[in-house]
Amino acid sequence: MSRVSKYLKIFAYIYLIFLYAPALLLPIFSFNSSQIISFPLTGFTTYWFERLLYQETLHEAFKNSMIVAISSSILATTLGVLASRSSTRYNFTGKQISLTFILAPLVLPEIIVGVSLLTVLIQLGLSLNLWSVVLGHTLLIMPFSILIMNSAFNNLDISLEEASLDLGENQIGTFFRIILPLVFPGIMASLLIGFTLSLDEFIIAFFLTGTETTLPVYIWSLFRFPKELPTTMALGTLLLLVSLILLSLSEYFRRRSAFSKDSILN
Repeated sequence: MSRVSKYLKIFAYIYLIFLYAPALLLPIFSFNSSQIISFPLTGFTTYWFERLLYQETLHEAFKNSMIVAISSSILATTLGVLASRSSTRYNFTGKQISLTFILAPLVLPEIIVGVSLLTVLIQLGLSLNLWSVVLGHTLLIMPFSILIMNSAFNNLDISLEEASLDLGENQIGTFFRIILPLVFPGIMASLLIGFTLSLDEFIIAFFLTGTETTLPVYIWSLFRFPKELPTTMALGTLLLLVSLILLSLSEYFRRRSAFSKDSILN
């Protein structure tokens, strides 16, 4: 059994190296002084990062991505809280079918979701702009939010809610004063993971964006110009760093949500 465990660990390490080795090349080449992305490296420079400070189109794309990421993560988390609360606390007709449809984007290819949303928006006569991207990203993020919030709500001690109601508090007051503080770490985890997913998402943004491009779409457009490749690598390094920080924070709050009940009772 120990030999099997040893082989599994070796396989896991090889898999992680295979999966993340391309990402590790980003910071290496982003500090390379040559415009040619290849080995051997010619020297160390921060010039490609400095160029990012003077690209107005990049700044506009970054602003658009921030608007989309913040809006969609808040909207998806709000809907996720309501959906998770109803699914974990109450039984109603069509509950499983509703959850299946809500969680469908987890298994559907993003290109199918993007094309479907584009077709619906065109048929409705709606224009493509940042808010159409927000709607698309909300649809994509919401299943992740529900999964996170389901875990948070399942860790709740229902006796705390019943005690609040017995002491004279109404349902709304109990929800905002008792339940939400208990699941707050889960809410933060949902917001952070939703923000990260939206910030890095390309396919849906590519289909639904109009003239206001988001950061991933802007990065994709840079690949048509080989001389901009080192700058793209520098930008990718920054996005990788931000994503790792946000995912680490999300995992921290997710772990806290598992112990929030015990910490409050103690």
